[in-house]
Amino acid sequence: MSQHLKNMKEGEELEFKHIQFNVKIQAPFKAKHIGMIVGGTGVTPMIQAIHAILGDKASGTKVTMLYGSRSADDILGKQLLDEWAKKYPERLEVVHVLSNEPKESLWDGARGFISKEMIQSKFGAPSLGEDVLIFVCGPPPMYKAFCGARDDKELSGILADVGYNAQQVFKF
Repeated sequence: MSQHLKNMKEGEELEFKHIQFNVKIQAPFKAKHIGMIVGGTGVTPMIQAIHAILGDKASGTKVTMLYGSRSADDILGKQLLDEWAKKYPERLEVVHVLSNEPKESLWDGARGFISKEMIQSKFGAPSLGEDVLIFVCGPPPMYKAFCGARDDKELSGILADVGYNAQQVFKF
């Protein structure tokens, strides 16, 4: 989707529609830690959630986002996310992971794909129950790898393998 948007000409229109099952959970979030697994335009609902979390001064929720993009030029909302992470370092961590960044580029962040090891090191113990929630949004292959199809109520993939349960994972 991000490539389609990038290649649109100024003045072209794109229609969006709301699907009721897209609304998964509403702020305020009670979890102490929210892990986000994001790909491409999947960052959009995550930015909305982060905005609500950081705007709630009574909230102590910490957010860790693993954001997969093809290249540095494909990272949507990077400036905003970086500003928030700098302003709220104790509440927001964003880890960009680039799968197709040229080797000769100046990128010094993570390369490859979001991995099981990244999830385990950044999101905390699944056994914490409601204290840890995971939000996933991205292209269909991302859902398949991490949690199972978007409309599948059961949890599968890497998140199930590391011990999360369906009540902890929200597929946006």
